[in-house]
Amino acid sequence: MANENILKLELNGRIDSGNSESVAENLFAKLNEAQPEALVLDAENLEYISSAGLRVILRINRSYPDLKIINVSSDVYEILEMTGFTEMMTVEKAYRRVSVEGCEVIGEGFNGKVYRIDKDNVVKTYKNADALAEIQHEREVARLALILGVPTAISYDVVKVGDSYGSVFELLNAKSFAKILAKEPERMDFCVEEYVKMLKKIHAIKVPAGKLPSIKETTAKKIERMKDLLPDGLGEKFFEMVKAIPESENMVHGDFHTKNIVLAGDEVLLIDMDTLSVGDPIFEFLHMYCAYVGYSEYNPEIVLQFQGYSAEISRTFWRKTLEAYFGTDDKKVIDAIEDKIRCISYGYLIDWKTRHPGDDQAENEATIALWKERLIEVLGRLDSLDLNLIAIETSDPNVLEIDASVEKLQDVLDFLNAKLEAADCSAKVRMQVNIAVEEIFVNIANYAYAPEVGKAAIKVDLSGESPTLTVTLIDSGIPYDPTGKTDPDITLSAEERQIGGLGIFMTKKIMDDVSYERKDGKNILTMKKTL
Repeated sequence: MANENILKLELNGRIDSGNSESVAENLFAKLNEAQPEALVLDAENLEYISSAGLRVILRINRSYPDLKIINVSSDVYEILEMTGFTEMMTVEKAYRRVSVEGCEVIGEGFNGKVYRIDKDNVVKTYKNADALAEIQHEREVARLALILGVPTAISYDVVKVGDSYGSVFELLNAKSFAKILAKEPERMDFCVEEYVKMLKKIHAIKVPAGKLPSIKETTAKKIERMKDLLPDGLGEKFFEMVKAIPESENMVHGDFHTKNIVLAGDEVLLIDMDTLSVGDPIFEFLHMYCAYVGYSEYNPEIVLQFQGYSAEISRTFWRKTLEAYFGTDDKKVIDAIEDKIRCISYGYLIDWKTRHPGDDQAENEATIALWKERLIEVLGRLDSLDLNLIAIETSDPNVLEIDASVEKLQDVLDFLNAKLEAADCSAKVRMQVNIAVEEIFVNIANYAYAPEVGKAAIKVDLSGESPTLTVTLIDSGIPYDPTGKTDPDITLSAEERQIGGLGIFMTKKIMDDVSYERKDGKNILTMKKTL
């Protein structure tokens, strides 16, 4: 119902031939006074209705064609259904009431909590008092996730919990990973392994177009809101970095922390699916960092209050998760990955705290100041938030990350020649490969990011019994395939020749194979030469 001016009136007790006229007079008096655009009749306390009462509803329906009747008991609903009223207007049955007083909290997300109400069932409650639309959305995305291969529970009932609503799920003996870590910290490695296995399963799923919202779109709006809080143009740089994160149709959960992953018997299940989206994994890691580190960075007690375990356990679990997900325990690599995650997380946190301040103003200001200081510091080291860039593999001695500028050409050639000399390549081969690399690198420096300066990476591999040299140049600039350029006609005279095209032409002549692909927002040019 799109109308903003909606009046809700209650129907109570009995409406029959003895009181129908007085009920009608009372209802119409309130309608004449309020002059609403739309009307909702709440029948939670309506015990009985006769044909005289039905005629009152018909009179009201003529004035309000979009009339909705809610919280209708089963007995009254049966009367409305047999008389065709459920076909003429929206009639919603009452929901059974469930109390969560004294129940164990087994999960918690931004929008609500999950309680165990008996040994077989749990109920997710919602903070929003008018949560029926949220419940419908979550049920739909949970079904989609299950169809696409994510092990999750599907709600089988909707109930009233206090003044709001809840979804009921069957979860036999479910225990959240947060509970496991709190009571059995020695099982951390098991939790990390299963947690990352689930995370990779989710991120590998391609979602049909239009089925889920873009997490990049919602995050970019938050960064745009807070960017003016940063000095010296850093806010605009930050916003552009977020906008440059590659688009993706892969699934992300959006609230993937240890309270939302549960062990039910021997089965690991994901719950709290209302934040399901599509996007690059960095947006998933953003929310994970907030849960394990960011929210409690100023006050470590926050993570204990929320997850139920200490800040030390939380931070250890976070780092182990990164190592398992990215397949390395190299501190330099994990630090480089974490820098990108921390950067976007601080922007999100600053926006969140600005719009949701706590009661302690001094703590609010100190927390934002801490996040802002750390964001400015990490922004000074980064030019990209793309986790896919080969440049984050800084521990690989065969990879050089460098500014894509002509002034850095000699550094690139020095790196290349050190590898070629170590492989005892001839002077002729070194000269030829130098020419090929120079042509491609200078092209990247001049055009990939113009007029700005971005990053490029060069990777040199030597392998095989008949050694093959493979040189790969990577950048995240504008899409460009130099191999698609038409070879120049070298039979023409100088006057007839077109300017340009000789660089890639020479490269293709010098090297045995030159190939290009655009992948994950990167230009990847691979050149091979048998030595």
